[in-house]
Amino acid sequence: MGDEVPAWQRRTAGESRLWATGAVLAIIGLQVVLPDRFLPAPGWLLPALEGLLLVVVLCANPVRIDREETWLRWLGLALAGLLGIATAYSADRLVVGLIDGTLSDDPARLLGSGGAIWLTNVVVFGLGYWEFDRGGPAARANARKTLPDFMFVQMQNPELASADWEPQFMDYLYLSFTNATAFSPTDVMPMSRWAKAMMMAKSAISLILAALVIARAINVLH
Repeated sequence: MGDEVPAWQRRTAGESRLWATGAVLAIIGLQVVLPDRFLPAPGWLLPALEGLLLVVVLCANPVRIDREETWLRWLGLALAGLLGIATAYSADRLVVGLIDGTLSDDPARLLGSGGAIWLTNVVVFGLGYWEFDRGGPAARANARKTLPDFMFVQMQNPELASADWEPQFMDYLYLSFTNATAFSPTDVMPMSRWAKAMMMAKSAISLILAALVIARAINVLH
């Protein structure tokens, strides 16, 4: 395998859309079950728009993410942007409610809502990393950019990975989860400035959410 070019450096068939689609559906599902105060009114509007954009993206490129078209790229970014806006609003309402004391004194409900928003934040940032690294999944499939924004272990040690390995959605979701729990890079290094900025923002948001929710729940229990 020594002289073989790794998949992440050459053109490939593109990754399956399955995991990314499942992640978007999970976010929409979490938004639907959240109390109305955590979504802009009317509460159904953003989930409905997100679902509509997802259907259009699936119809245009349903199986493998390999089509590089400007309108399709902007559609994917618009979907990620809507998910990000909804999550930012939910996090803001949660933090404000915890600070001013207007949230429920029921610790189970508080932890449930806080956990759902924290998890949504993890998945949204995973989508963001996935959408922007080296120009997005379609650009990566066509090997448009050789310099990575995120350096995965398999890139640093190609002899320990299959020649068919390339970063896919689950790798970025793992990156987002470890970034949210360790509040720092673990085994994936940000290489570009935008990647460092996103990871810094991710750590800060996760730390604030976790600290405030847990502190409030403990206070209520006492």
